[in-house]
Amino acid sequence: MDKQTFWKLIETAREQAETDRVAERASALLAGLPEAEIAAAQQVLWDLLAESYRSPLWAAAYVINGGCSDDGFDYFRGWLLTQGQEAFEASLADPDSLASHPAVREAAAEGLELWDEEALSIAWSAYRSATGHELPADSFTISYPPLDPSWDFDFDDTAETATRLPRLSALFGPVAA
Repeated sequence: MDKQTFWKLIETAREQAETDRVAERASALLAGLPEAEIAAAQQVLWDLLAESYRSPLWAAAYVINGGCSDDGFDYFRGWLLTQGQEAFEASLADPDSLASHPAVREAAAEGLELWDEEALSIAWSAYRSATGHELPADSFTISYPPLDPSWDFDFDDTAETATRLPRLSALFGPVAA
C-alpha cells in the first residue's frame, strides 16, 4: 500500500460513514484487502503521523483542544488523518488554516475537542478482523523527526501563540493555563 491508496481508503470511508466513524469504516474496508496490504497500511499511517509531527501543528492542536499532551497530539493527528488528504496537507502547509475547517469552527462554537484515538489503530483493527491475529510487530517502524526548535515556547503564552496562529487564536480566544 502506498500513500495514495491509503488516502483513497480514507476518502471512501469518509463518503460511507458518519464523521465520527471514519476510522471504523476505513478499518472495515481495509480488512477486505490481502494481509500484506493491511500490514503495509500501518507503515503508511505511521509515515503520515511522522510527517505531521511538527511543532506548529502541535501548537494548533493545543489552541484547538485547550491543551495538548503527547498522547493528545497523536490523537489529534489521528483525527486529522480522518479529515482526508486535502485537509491533512493544508494543515501541514499552514496549521492556522485549520481555522476555516468546518469541524474546527464547530469545535470552537461548541467547546469540543478534536481527536480520534481509533484512527491510530485502523490497520491493527483491520488485521485482527481479517486474520484473527495481531499485526506483526516487524511490519512497521516508527521514526519521528526532531521538533522545530524555533517553536519551542510555552503554548500557554497567548501573545506568542496569537502572533504565530492568529486565526486559530482569534477563533478560540486565549488558551487557559
